Parts: sequence; C-alpha cells; structure tokens
Amino acid sequence: MEAPEPLIKVLGEKLKRASRLWLDGFLEACCLHRVVILCRRSKKLLTRTGQCFLLNGFIFLGSLLILNSVVIPTLQWILPDQHSMINSHQLGVFGGTLKLYSFLRLGLIHLFYLFWFYPLYIFSFILSNIWYNDIARHGFAAMGQSEPIVVDPVSSNTAQTERSIGLGKVVIGIGEQLYSLLLINSFFLEVYATGLLPFVGKALNFLLLSWMYAYYCFEYKWNLSEVSLDRRLDYFESNWAFFAGFGSPCVLAIFFFSPLVSYGVMAILFPLFVLTATGSVAENDIYSQRTTWKCAGLGRLPIFYAADTLSMKLLTLFPRESQEKTQKNKEL
Repeated sequence: MEAPEPLIKVLGEKLKRASRLWLDGFLEACCLHRVVILCRRSKKLLTRTGQCFLLNGFIFLGSLLILNSVVIPTLQWILPDQHSMINSHQLGVFGGTLKLYSFLRLGLIHLFYLFWFYPLYIFSFILSNIWYNDIARHGFAAMGQSEPIVVDPVSSNTAQTERSIGLGKVVIGIGEQLYSLLLINSFFLEVYATGLLPFVGKALNFLLLSWMYAYYCFEYKWNLSEVSLDRRLDYFESNWAFFAGFGSPCVLAIFFFSPLVSYGVMAILFPLFVLTATGSVAENDIYSQRTTWKCAGLGRLPIFYAADTLSMKLLTLFPRESQEKTQKNKEL
C-alpha cells in the first residue's frame, strides 16, 4: 500500500515542473514591450505593423462593427420582423409583408457578406501573410542578428557542414518548406477534428491551438535562422510545456469570439506575438534546463506524430521519386 506514494510524489514534481514551464512560456508571450523596442529600432517594421493594424483592425473589424451596430439595426427598422409588431392583430394583417421584409433583410445582409466581407477576408488573409514575413524579417534585422540561432549547442560545431551549397541548398530548402507546409496543414486538420469531440474536445482544441500558434510564431525566426525542420520539431516537442504556455495568450484572445471576429483579432495580435518570439532568448534559457527536464521524466512529447503520419500517407499519392526527395529532405 505504500508503493504508490513515491509515484504520486514523482508525478506531483513533474506536474509542478510542467506548470512552471507553462507559466514561463505564458509570461514570455506577454512581453509585448519588445514590440515597442523593435519598432523604435526599425521604421520599416513600424510601417508594416501599422499597415497590418490598419487593414485588419480599422477596416476589417471596423466593417464588422458597422454591420452589427449600424447596418443591421437600420435594416430592422426599415424592414421590421414579427417581433417588432405591437399586437397579434397587426401580425395577422401584415404576416405576408413581414415574411417578405425578413427575406429582403436577410438577402441584403448576405449580399453585404458576399461582396464585401468574404473578398475582404481573402484579401486580408493573403496580404497579411505577406506582411507577416516582412514583419518577422524586419524584426529579426532589428535584433541585430546576422548569424543563425543555435537551437541545439551540441550540433553548433557541425552546423556549417550540414548546410548544402548552391543549387542543392535551394532544392533541399524548397522540399523542406513544402513538407513543413503539409505538416502544419495536417496538424490544423487534427486541431479541427479535436474540436468536434464531446466533453474533452474544447480543452484539447485549446491545447493544440496553443501549440500551433506558438509554432507559427517561432517558425519565422527559425526560418530566418536557417534551423532545419527536423531540429526545430525536436526542439519544439522537447519543450512542449513552455510552448503550450507561449501559445495560450494567442488562443485566449480569440477562443470565445465568432470566426470572423476571431480572425480579425488574431490578424492584429499575431504579428505582435511573432515579434515577441523574435525578441525572445528562450532558446538559451530552455536549453539550460533540458537535462533537468529529461531527469524529471517530461522528455519529448510527440505533438506532431499524427500530423506527420497523415503527411506521409498523403505523400504516397505522389510519384515515388517525389516521395524519395521529400524523405531525403526531411532527414537532412
């Protein structure tokens, strides 16, 4: 009967350790003062960040606000529904007219979405993703970093030898980016599927979304630092508690809004978290604790296992030569 006590103690220590690292990641993401510092260093960065806020905050979210607070109430006043009628007699007399009003009102609102919001959403999505790359690049330059960041000090001595030169480097880079894109999209499908599960779906969805946004935020920095996909995945999964905490503020900001509002809010906040990740030195701090992690038994959590399996299944649909090249790029 006394045997479970050491086990409970060990589990308690692991939970305490993971909670502390989660909190470290959460606080790291909230260091938004870095955005101000980087923007003061780079006018290009300040311009791009301002453009992103103008498009997604002022235009996109402003349009939603006008729709909900001005357009829809005005349409309900001009084309009233049955709830606006004073008594049942009026409802009986004007029943057919009210149905026509309701149809016209809904039709006008749908036209507003069709010809304004959906095109604006697509335009904002494409342009924002272009701007995110610019923001990360300018932020990286503002940090004064010209050399690749070393995620794993053990391999720092062989980093130069691992890099291909010329055309080979370009081919490997393209293959790695394509596989990374496929992997992240597969992970997004996993995130969406967990949201449909009963009872635990919301909690799992929140956790996976936190990891996904944390990976997105740091991926820009790692790309600019020329960190290979295999090394960044190993590093991310080995420090899963920290990155779960880092992505939590991103998810908290959008988790309880409607899809369009969530997109607008995230489109404003995401570049701020990208800059926070760019200004972070968590790689050094976390690595110094990595041995302790393994001794504590936290170890590496295979976050992307299902996404990787799905990605490899999808690759079987392509010709064999493409599969071999992709597998070679992944190993490199």
